[in-house]
Amino acid sequence: MTSPRVRTGVLGIVLLAGALVPTAAHATTTPSPTVEEQRLDQPVPQEILRRSGFDTVAPGFARALEHTHSYAQARQAVARQGAALWRRAVDRAQGRGPAESTGREALPHKGGGGRRVGLSRDDDRPLYWARLGMTRQVRTWAPGFAVGERQRAALLDLLERTSRGQTDIRYPGKGLRRILVTGFDPFTLDRDIRISNPSGASALALDGTVIETDEGPARVETAVFPVRWDDFAAGTVERTLRPYLPEVDLFTTVSQGRVGRFDVERTNGAWRGGFPDNENVSRTGTVPVADPASQPQWTTTTLPYAAITAADTGRFPVYDHTEVTEIPAGATDPVVRADGPTAGSTARAGGGGDYLSNEIAYRATLLRDRLGLHGTLPGGHVHTPVLQFGAGNTTRVTDPEFVRNRVDIIDQVRAIVTVAADASFRD
Repeated sequence: MTSPRVRTGVLGIVLLAGALVPTAAHATTTPSPTVEEQRLDQPVPQEILRRSGFDTVAPGFARALEHTHSYAQARQAVARQGAALWRRAVDRAQGRGPAESTGREALPHKGGGGRRVGLSRDDDRPLYWARLGMTRQVRTWAPGFAVGERQRAALLDLLERTSRGQTDIRYPGKGLRRILVTGFDPFTLDRDIRISNPSGASALALDGTVIETDEGPARVETAVFPVRWDDFAAGTVERTLRPYLPEVDLFTTVSQGRVGRFDVERTNGAWRGGFPDNENVSRTGTVPVADPASQPQWTTTTLPYAAITAADTGRFPVYDHTEVTEIPAGATDPVVRADGPTAGSTARAGGGGDYLSNEIAYRATLLRDRLGLHGTLPGGHVHTPVLQFGAGNTTRVTDPEFVRNRVDIIDQVRAIVTVAADASFRD
């Protein structure tokens, strides 16, 4: 995602600290729902859950928690049901299982009522809102046995990882190339709570699929990240990607960016611009990473951007985006550079802005470089077009143009990944 202050759209991310471990400490109070979880009670999220059939997820999870009698049992229930939510969302997106319930959408006409309006299978929002229903259950759960604060946090961490596909990345043995793709949750929900994120939808559509490349079949595995500054600072990106980058043949992080276009971001910057995340938290400053003494101001893509931008991948144009914002060496004021950073400059925005999409791109490519894979592993960031509703739709949660836009974006992400694989594997 690009920073909404600088760009038209943005994308989000999230996970809890990897250092959380069970302890015997007992919590004295039950935590309140988070800002993100509190949005769940609004009519739009409830409508999305009801019309997708995902309104049964949180109640079923609550019953599973009620039947646990120890922390170990609770942990098993969380892991099992978090993974089941991810698989259910992937199955729905890929045409397996029911697509919707029999709910009704209230339309803005005199007399109220409504008509049945389904949610298409490509919709990423049922997963997002169902997950929040589950995290709220864990956060407010009052079991009949002692659960310490760190134990509860560890359960939440486990639920986040399993329900985002981060523990479900599985590559078969020999014979298939390996591709890793990531997406984001919806974001800027206080601006419009109906928002969907095409990068998350693309992750659901691509997970576990096989694409045919010029050099043979390739297996795609995916994961989704939250749009939360503090999760990134806690290392969710590195923890998720580190085991797999040495094993894959190509990776790309994906987020929502600008209206009407795809961008392959050439350069990523080590700067957080402070735009509020899904918890309405702002963070400004250098991207916090391990070993900051060796931290570069900039990282670069190793995706085959020339091949991607030259190919006919779909109805949206695709650009090799080289612009950054920097403070030149010896200067104090930021300037925009159309052709990338100059030597010795300090980052203020990468090609993908200064929000979490730039940060996931920076973290993933920095991890690639620190693992010694810069010269051998193609990887970088792709921004999708902003997903827009049809003209005049200010209240309904879906419409034909909205669905068409999302389906076309998903198809073009798949095509871009295929072109990137063709060009990279040939080399």
